[in-house]
Amino acid sequence: MNKLTITKEAGIATVLIKNPPVNILTIDLINELNQFILSLKDDREIKAVVFKSFHDAFFIAHLDLNVINGTQGGQAASIEFNHMIANIKAMKQLSIAIVDGVARGGGNEFVMACDLAYGTENSAFAQPELYVNIPTGGQGAVQFARRLGKGKALQALLTGADFTPQQAEQLNIITQYVPKNEVNEFLEHLLSIVSGWEVRDIVMYKEIIAASIIDEDAGTEIELRYFLERAKEDKTQAIIAAFLKHGGQTEREAKDIQGIFVDTAEELSK
Repeated sequence: MNKLTITKEAGIATVLIKNPPVNILTIDLINELNQFILSLKDDREIKAVVFKSFHDAFFIAHLDLNVINGTQGGQAASIEFNHMIANIKAMKQLSIAIVDGVARGGGNEFVMACDLAYGTENSAFAQPELYVNIPTGGQGAVQFARRLGKGKALQALLTGADFTPQQAEQLNIITQYVPKNEVNEFLEHLLSIVSGWEVRDIVMYKEIIAASIIDEDAGTEIELRYFLERAKEDKTQAIIAAFLKHGGQTEREAKDIQGIFVDTAEELSK
């Protein structure tokens, strides 16, 4: 890996994207991202992947304009970019983008492909592809349509204007705006919870949510199937027994349910 610096600790992989000068999505970077993402396919130890940028001004600038041409190589590189977006969306692990800079075009499509995305006051988001005579190529228009609705999506795509992180949060382009001086604490708390789950827990909720967005009845059916399957597990019964022992379904729940969870986990870890 020449473009990615990857660290793994306590079930969390942190990926620092470093493709000078401004984190362009070149074919080399795309290939490394695809290689890393696909390497996690059967990994049950890594629960979440956090994507960050080395650059002060850019998260990911956009797709390399040099591959946007009619040549066989250029077309192949563009298709690999599209595959990368699909691979991120198909990850079993929770994918998280920490955006402390500009993310336009392919950079914004990368952000929207992640499960969760957090933008600081330094971030900006846009799909300005029409200014170089192309449509979006990594599901940008598709995601804008699904998240913003017809009118707002059309306006955003035709103007290519930047969204602030606050606007992006309101339009569901990102999950939440988080001030830069609070990002580390916010992320640490989030990951402390996520790292306690199994990969199958993340996969389960991804599947339920994805189905429910398309078809409420289908989502309901999948949710019930998972519920009934999990209810039969010994693990479930052991957790419930410990939860009840430590004050579950009593008045303690009203003020200290997190304390009950902690006591339950401590007992089960013995």
